[in-house]
Amino acid sequence: MSLSARLSVDIGGTFTDVVIEIGERRLSTKVLTTPRAPEEAVVSGTRLVLERACLGFPDLAVFLHGTTLATNAVIERKGARTALVATEGFRDVIEIADEGRYDQYDIFIDKPKPLVPRRLRFTVPERVDVHGAVRLALDEAAVRAVAARLREERIESVAVAFIHAYANGAHEARVREILTEECPGLWVTLSSEVAPEMREYERTSTAIASAYVQPLMAGYLRRLEAAFAAEGSRAPIQLMTSGGSLASLDTAARFPIRLVESGPAGGAILAAHVAAERGERKVLSFDMGGTTAKICLIENMQPLKGRSFEVDRAARFLKGSGLPIRIPVIEMVEIGAGGGSIARVDELKRITVGPDSAGSEPGPACYGRGGMHPAVTDADVWLGKIDPERFAGGSIPLEPGQAEAALERAIGAPLALTTEMAAYGVGEIVDENMANAARVHAVERGVVAKEHTLVAFGGAAPLHAARLAEKLGISRIVIPPDAGVGSAIGFLRAPIAYELVRSRYMRLDRFDPDAANALVEGMTREARGLAESAAGGEALEERRAAFMRYRGQGHEIAVDLPVRPLQGGDQAGLRETFEAEYRRLFERHIPDAVIEVMGWTVWVGTCPAEPPALPTPERRPGPRPIGTRAVFDGRSGRRTEVPLYARADFTPGATVAGPAIIVEEGTSTFVSQAFEAMLDGGGALVLERRG
Repeated sequence: MSLSARLSVDIGGTFTDVVIEIGERRLSTKVLTTPRAPEEAVVSGTRLVLERACLGFPDLAVFLHGTTLATNAVIERKGARTALVATEGFRDVIEIADEGRYDQYDIFIDKPKPLVPRRLRFTVPERVDVHGAVRLALDEAAVRAVAARLREERIESVAVAFIHAYANGAHEARVREILTEECPGLWVTLSSEVAPEMREYERTSTAIASAYVQPLMAGYLRRLEAAFAAEGSRAPIQLMTSGGSLASLDTAARFPIRLVESGPAGGAILAAHVAAERGERKVLSFDMGGTTAKICLIENMQPLKGRSFEVDRAARFLKGSGLPIRIPVIEMVEIGAGGGSIARVDELKRITVGPDSAGSEPGPACYGRGGMHPAVTDADVWLGKIDPERFAGGSIPLEPGQAEAALERAIGAPLALTTEMAAYGVGEIVDENMANAARVHAVERGVVAKEHTLVAFGGAAPLHAARLAEKLGISRIVIPPDAGVGSAIGFLRAPIAYELVRSRYMRLDRFDPDAANALVEGMTREARGLAESAAGGEALEERRAAFMRYRGQGHEIAVDLPVRPLQGGDQAGLRETFEAEYRRLFERHIPDAVIEVMGWTVWVGTCPAEPPALPTPERRPGPRPIGTRAVFDGRSGRRTEVPLYARADFTPGATVAGPAIIVEEGTSTFVSQAFEAMLDGGGALVLERRG
């Protein structure tokens, strides 16, 4: 058989989702993640879907992959033994940070714990100024002395972050040459390559995080490559990046920090695709899996993007409480609220959920794998929203009795509640946590959440989407086809691309087109080379932008640039474009104020085709139920027999009123009494508020 199958795999904290597409045909499965050797779950899950498709590993045309392994390594502090080499006098940049406090009134504040302890932070004499001119030559003897210390400390990976290296990375490059010579086998990460931007704290933090996860990620990717080659696969492996594009395996191994939010980024790409198919201009993407929930705003069919985010926050909703990472990223809020999130009663006798998760080993109590703590999935099972016989397509048998016992022991008994009310309390708390995260994210972007359509996917999201929408005042929910493996499907819709960002200061009233062109053209060549390594001959497009601000401001606005050499006459057009975007965001601009260009970005990649318009089916009665479930409603305090439907029995236009449960292989959708559900022309379930 000719190569025709496209494979997509998303590794989460609990499940590994596997999807295969052959033309218009799509098959999927969910298997439990194998934390000690993640590639084992990938291979076994791939084998399952290939057998169902009557294909083999040699039939794979391409393999698209996303994973939370890098994120988990940082959060759980399971990365390499890492050191830092900095400019003399700047050893403590990552602890001084920006001298801010994310909660200025908390005298017991917990600041993010650095990935590199102070005794493993070394310095050498050297100095480059803000323009890239060398003020003090690199002391190579000092570098060799540091190399000896690295050997003594058995360092596996080192980050090199010098002052103003974004303007001139020559000293960092020379340090890598010396360390490679003195310490064979040492992984070396340069800040001038990973994050060539100003703001020393963020750049240093990013370089350290990349060095911290590089041995782990590079090792995993090479093992995965070898495992698929051993099965006979010749398909190129492409990795999803945090910015929503695909990169080659070699590029991902070189810059592993770009994979930190790769799984969630796939979900945002799927939500944008769903929005484009239906002409939805205001969408709130809701991805709830086994470990976390991710919420992202999609405006005008495009996910909102940023240049930085934080990982491992000490305070869930407080900016500045995590480790800053400076890379192109899809903006979203992520909280520890998944099906495996553990529920407990705190010292104030309150039910709390997460952020820790039961994961896949041992998993929620109802998995029967030794888990003793109740999780959100246990609550959903005992409330009746999950059919134990059809969970994960029947591949994972559930034990409701174990869920009941765990809920009674950890929640019911301490609070003198019935097991049903304990489970209802867990569900309400996790739904409120997610609603609060959505409110915060919307307010930060200056939008109103209730004006958006909720696009829900992931193994647990369709179960909780209706209640989340009720809390947010949202009237329309879209559950796309194969929602349980949504992020993996998103990988199949992502462009192959690479984005570069570099800092180079320039005042607009003193615009130097020659200097700007030299920088941007060099970035274009580099980005094109990295994109071509994964594109396999596909046509590439290019986008350029500058990050601009009024003089004295702390944050910039992205302004599109023409894809051609800049000229002196472009100065007026850039000012006009900046002021128009400034007015859109802040209602008015500042006439005649000095404008600064702080950085430049180049995106080179493939451009996905426009999705076809979907037919609008006429509403018709839904299919016959395949059974009923006794679902507990905490507001009435009793169980009600709710009809159970198979999603496969729905035809376009088929409509059922809530309450109802619609089951499929990867997830189940709970339609509350406030909604009715219809299958649209694109195969998505659309929940509309009744009345």
